Parts: sequence; C-alpha cells; structure tokens
Amino acid sequence: MRSFYLPKTKTLLSFIFMNTTSVKNKVIKKPLPIDRVLHPFREFAEKEASGGIVLIFCLVAALAWANSPWASSYNNFWHTELTISFGSFTLSKSLLHWINDGLMALFFFVIGLEIKRELLVGELSSRRKAILPIAAALGGMIIPAIFFIAINAGKATASGWGVPMATDIAFALGILALLGSRVPTSLKVFLTALAIVDDIGAVIIIALFYTEKLILANLGVGLVILLILIVANRLHVRHPLPYAILGIFLWLAFLKSGLHATLAGIIVALTIPAKTRINTENFLRRSEELTEDFASAIKRGKNILINNAQQVAVHEQKVVCRQAETPLQRMEHTLLPWIAFVIMPLFALANAGVVLNIGQLSSDFTLITLGMIAGLVFGKPIGIVTFTWIAIKSGLADKPSNITWQHIIGVGFLAGIGFTMSLFIASLAFGDNGLLPMAKIGILLASLLAGITGYLILRKSKSVALD
Repeated sequence: MRSFYLPKTKTLLSFIFMNTTSVKNKVIKKPLPIDRVLHPFREFAEKEASGGIVLIFCLVAALAWANSPWASSYNNFWHTELTISFGSFTLSKSLLHWINDGLMALFFFVIGLEIKRELLVGELSSRRKAILPIAAALGGMIIPAIFFIAINAGKATASGWGVPMATDIAFALGILALLGSRVPTSLKVFLTALAIVDDIGAVIIIALFYTEKLILANLGVGLVILLILIVANRLHVRHPLPYAILGIFLWLAFLKSGLHATLAGIIVALTIPAKTRINTENFLRRSEELTEDFASAIKRGKNILINNAQQVAVHEQKVVCRQAETPLQRMEHTLLPWIAFVIMPLFALANAGVVLNIGQLSSDFTLITLGMIAGLVFGKPIGIVTFTWIAIKSGLADKPSNITWQHIIGVGFLAGIGFTMSLFIASLAFGDNGLLPMAKIGILLASLLAGITGYLILRKSKSVALD
C-alpha cells in the first residue's frame, strides 16, 4: 500500500490513515492481514464501472426471480407492509414504496449535492462552461419526448412521455470506464455535466407533471422547514445532524402534501454549506505544526500506544481536516458508496423484476416499446448531437478539447440508457396499472440497445476534431 506525501511538508494523514509511512526513511508498520483480505474489495469499489456491474447483477437477479418458480414470492416480498409509529402518528407503506419514496430521497439528495457542486465550481459554474452540456441535455430531453408522443399520442400509454427523457449516469459512466483510454477525460466530464442537467430536468418534470393533488397546508409546513434549513445555512451550521433531522421532517411534509417525497432530497441538498472554515495556507501551516508536535513526542523504544501528546496532536489534526473540508463534499463522499452499492441496487432489485411472458402482452406493449426505442435509442443521440452542433456553430459554446463528433454521437447513445431514472419516472407515470410492467420491459430493451450501440461507436472512435 502506498504512503501519502505532500511536497515540502509532512502530514499526520500518513500516521492516521496509512499502514505504511516514512519517518527518517524507516518503515514503522507493515500492512495488516485484514488489509490483504480487503484490498480486492477496495479496488473493486474504487473503479468507476463497479456501480454499473452491481446494478447489472441486481437487474439479472430481479428478472430471474420474477420469472422463476418462486415468482409469487417476489411480489409478496416487495409488497410486505412496514409500519413506523410514534404515538398517534403512523406511517405504513410496502417495502417497494419505502425504497421508491424513502431510500430514493437519499439518491436525489446526492444528486442535489452534485448539482450544487457543479454550479459552484464545476462544469456549470460559468456561462461558457454550462451552455454546451445544457444545450445537449435539452436536446436529449425534448427530442425523445417528441418521438414518444408521436407514437403514443391519444393512447393510454401517452402519459409515459417523460420516461425516455432520463439518463442513468451510473451505467453510462460505467461503460465509458470500460473503454479506458479510448475516450478522453473531457468526454467523461461532458457526459457527467450533461447527466447533471438531465437530472435537473427530471426533477422539474416530476414536480410539474407527475405530482398528485397538492395539500397546501402540508406544503406550507414544508416551506417553513425549508426556511429553517436556509437559516441554518446562513448561521454556518456545519454539523450534519440538524440537516438530517430537518430533512426527515421536510420529507414527511412533502409526502403528505402530494409532491413526490424524493424532491425533498434535492431541496435539502441545496441548503448544505459549501464553504470551508480554514483556507489552504492555514491548513498546511497548522498541519505541519501538528506533525512536528507528533514527531517531537515520539519516545525511543517500542511504542504500542501513542502517548498523550501524540493523541492531542492527532485529534487536533482531525479537527483541522474537518475544517478544511466542506460539509457538502464530506456528505457526498460519505453517501456515494451507499448510493452506488446499496440504494440503487436495491431499487433495481425491487423494480426490474417483470414477467417476460410475450404471449400475454397487448398492443399497448408495442406502443410503449416502440416509444421507448424511438425516444432512448434514436431521440437521445439525435437530440444531443443536434443541439450540441447548434450551440457550437452559433458561437454560444466553446468546442471541447480532444472530443470528436463520433464521441458526441457515442455519448448520445450512452445517454439513452434510461434504466434507474426511467424506471423511477415510469412508476410515477403508470402507477400500479397493467402498463407499468410493459413500460419496464420497453425501458430495459431500449437501454440495452442504446448501451451496446454507444459502446461500439466509442470503441471505434477516431481522432477528428469538432468543427
């Protein structure tokens, strides 16, 4: 395992977090046996494609379970009622709804954190940076919806027009990771920014078009809680607990108001502080002082435990490290593994299990499937490429470095992998009626076609500059 170094300064991070380090060029500890056991799992978790691999596994598992001799247990399990009571307050929902309305609120919370970060310092932080991914995302939402409506206009299936507008960023980035050096880093940045704008569009669509009848009293309670969250931000409250408690109450208020409860996740995320309490220079200076304090307190001979002076230095360093990191970054870093390896796989396992019985499918299945393929497989790349071309040719956006038109076309197809977000919007559009299983099959088929096509295009991409 590698040691951690900072140029021209020492840091206690090497003492605290690493199993090997250098003090006067002497290794003080060897890797522990548990490190050798966990090392493969850590490497897997750190790879960009890992989240997509877990999602694929859960997708296959859900389909296998739903089409097995134990298919009835699939529906029975996910529709098991789980009740939470506090005094006279009772909230009872099925496991499926707890995942879709509850755990997915955390998923949207992380999306909200990513959106805020991108708006502050990322690809959406300036007009010149933001225009290209915004234009691409708008094309990737408008054209697929038009394609779907053109096929399903006047039919019961038309309510699913918002489904092919979504992009599953985990799968899309996972395929890019599999391509390795064949695609430039700037293409990954472009796809990420595009997906962030796509997520913003999905949230707006859910709020405006897939919201039930509003109960204004409960919505008013939610707005009061939101005001308290804003005040907490302005008062520089940095501990996550107040935001977590207020976030739960905001989720409940939205749940009872008619708005989809997951929207609370986005809103809470936007109130999380994004400023440090110590600048870079002071962090480096204080870190060096504490490292020297730690080193000067080292006693000769074998040390099993650190002494009091060293312990004080270690705890002080932890405080300094916490001050140097924003609450937004800390929460995002903490929650990302849970989203990638727990919440999204659970969502896939609970929602992707559909019975593949072609004989029982109606004409509505043909309409939905054609609509999904038209929207995700054709509408996405056409919309993204067209709007990107307009933005560049009009001079509104800068040409990305090292990105070719073949790259843009490939990314357009990868953006057609709807999966998680498409399944989520489909559950809102079709509810529990008979159209939802058909929509799921259409989403899975269209996403598979889009993903394979995008991969093959990018694998053969040529180095031709955008012009």
